[in-house]
Amino acid sequence: MLQTGLRVGEVATLRHSDIILRERAGTVRVRNGKGLKEREVPLNATARRALRQLLEQQPTAPPEALVFRSGRNAAMPARSMQNAIAALVQRAGLARSDIAAHSLRHTFALSWLRQHPGQLIELAQLLGHESLDTTAVYTRLSRGPGARG
Repeated sequence: MLQTGLRVGEVATLRHSDIILRERAGTVRVRNGKGLKEREVPLNATARRALRQLLEQQPTAPPEALVFRSGRNAAMPARSMQNAIAALVQRAGLARSDIAAHSLRHTFALSWLRQHPGQLIELAQLLGHESLDTTAVYTRLSRGPGARG
């Protein structure tokens, strides 16, 4: 989520067929983003490496299988993903911080704009926003890592 800016609900519904990995490139297709919009998001080397490792653990999964599943082989609920992120934050000794699933999206947006100054329209497309006003909220320095905008 930190490397793609995807919403937790978008990650929860990713299927193997939504991920295309190549040696030096890759994309993830978001089928049903907010407003049921579809989009493609490029994957950087870090995201490709992590997804490749994850998919190698599921070599016989059919293309329509969910990438992130619960222990019961069902879709992992978004709430479970949020709880996993909270546990990782605590394990990293950041228990008093406001880091949460949604703040990863904000961090992605700020980082992307630092690397691509002035490309707000492109960022809006990556985030799945119709309005540049919505995207602008993500680019302002927040009150804290988990502040919502």
